[in-house]
Amino acid sequence: MSGMFCFQCQETARNSGCLLKGVCGKTAEVANLQDLLLFLLKGISHYTGALRESGQVVPQAANRFVMESLFMTITNANFDQARFVTRVRDAAVWRDRLKETLLLAGVQSAECTDCDCLTWQPTTLEEMEVKATKVGVLSTSDEDVRSLRELLIYGVKGMAAYAEHASNLGHEEEAIHRFMQEALVATTRELPIDQLIALVLQCGEYGVKTMALLDEANTSAYGHPEITKVNIGVRHRPGILISGHDLRDLQDLLEQTQNAGVDVYTHSEMLPAHYYPVFKQYAHFAGNYGSAWWRQHEDFESFNGVILFTTNCIVPPRASSSYADRVYTTGASGFSGFTHIADRPVGGAKDFSALIAHAQHCQPPTEIERGEIIGGFAHAQVFALADQIVEAVKSGAIRKFFVMAGCDGRMKGRSYYTEFAERLPKDTVILTAGCAKYRYNKLPLGDINGIPRVLDAGQCNDSYSLALIALKLKEIFQLNDINELPIAYNIAWYEQKAVIVLLALLSLGVKNIHLGPTLPAFLSPNVVKVLVENFGISGITTVDEDLELFLS
Repeated sequence: MSGMFCFQCQETARNSGCLLKGVCGKTAEVANLQDLLLFLLKGISHYTGALRESGQVVPQAANRFVMESLFMTITNANFDQARFVTRVRDAAVWRDRLKETLLLAGVQSAECTDCDCLTWQPTTLEEMEVKATKVGVLSTSDEDVRSLRELLIYGVKGMAAYAEHASNLGHEEEAIHRFMQEALVATTRELPIDQLIALVLQCGEYGVKTMALLDEANTSAYGHPEITKVNIGVRHRPGILISGHDLRDLQDLLEQTQNAGVDVYTHSEMLPAHYYPVFKQYAHFAGNYGSAWWRQHEDFESFNGVILFTTNCIVPPRASSSYADRVYTTGASGFSGFTHIADRPVGGAKDFSALIAHAQHCQPPTEIERGEIIGGFAHAQVFALADQIVEAVKSGAIRKFFVMAGCDGRMKGRSYYTEFAERLPKDTVILTAGCAKYRYNKLPLGDINGIPRVLDAGQCNDSYSLALIALKLKEIFQLNDINELPIAYNIAWYEQKAVIVLLALLSLGVKNIHLGPTLPAFLSPNVVKVLVENFGISGITTVDEDLELFLS
């Protein structure tokens, strides 16, 4: 297979589309198998919809299969071709099993007239490869329809990621599964543009529901995040570096390493785990090591110990890397050559014994920095500081808040966000979540009357906290419109979880969001026009120009 087409992330080649190999590192074979898996998930979703319409119960295992499969196709999550071949075959089995369930119940489901996602069968790998090239993004010829379909699909992919984290903690909602599947089916039908736009906005509404569900799952299991100073130095024992996003995986790992003679460090988006009270009881939970996901080549080399990926954010190792044999994956993540840890059994925990034994024979981490970074400003903690913050706003000590949440990435132009943070007036406060914070969270930006000028709410999904904070301030200041608040939105994006966060903000009525470092390649000019006219979305320009605009 010589070609592919993928434009789902911010790094896509020439801001147009990756054609031979993903900038992320995925091969054409993997990219096309992901398209094929998505194609079959649409077939599964036709049958789950028919089951619901006939009053039947959709098996929870089927819901989870769709959710987990969507998560596997997110940027930087899984590069393992063999896993996708297996997943494609499993998808066909699930689809046919659901069809048989309908027939046994005496229900004749209407076939999809616009695609053969209900009938095509995966046989040989060669036939899969041929089929994959016919069902990808470019199979939709109309540019605007394609744009809206992909925007909807990418929102659903991001939603699936957050839904899976909640599911791992025992929190699921049938309505969320139903919407994700209905959205997939909608992309197989010839719907008018206005109906597709409505579905995209509805996706944002369900994004809010999903992030609320995950917030409930995390806080009920681990307590509400609290102001925390996180050590960024090292200790002198061997270590395990956990990356990704899944807190349940961290819980299993910490429990299994309590007396193992190793320390556990977080990397990138796992940093906010330190803010949760329950995790603070583990004396061997040592701190955070390194920076954002794209710096992992350097971070993993110097860490010396074992690395565990719980979700996306994998960067394929270089041929010269010494750490490849120390990396393990689990859940939706995967890479050919990395050892994969199996899913946890029902009611049990994942078995991390192999990687723990491996870590015990590694050298301690090499120190790359010293000090502390502060975080833990999720909604409950900020609400506790509400009086102090409101007084600072009323007195003029805080002139404006800047939401600088989202993703970091390798693009040189992302230095814009560091310079923007450095040059913000000292009477402004940054509200952040996600790995975008690594562009400025170690800068000496100071505080305002004891309130740090960078308030880190947590992971990308914790952008939900920033929305709640804005809604709370709207209530306190008795405003009619959330956009009347002294809050500006200058958000960096990278992949599909950022897409669902953006759609969630739009569903809450937030306008005039600046999105960078580039606008998504999957947005056609006409779709961009709709977003500009209805929501005031725009790209970034220069730091000088944007500061003048935001502060005018």
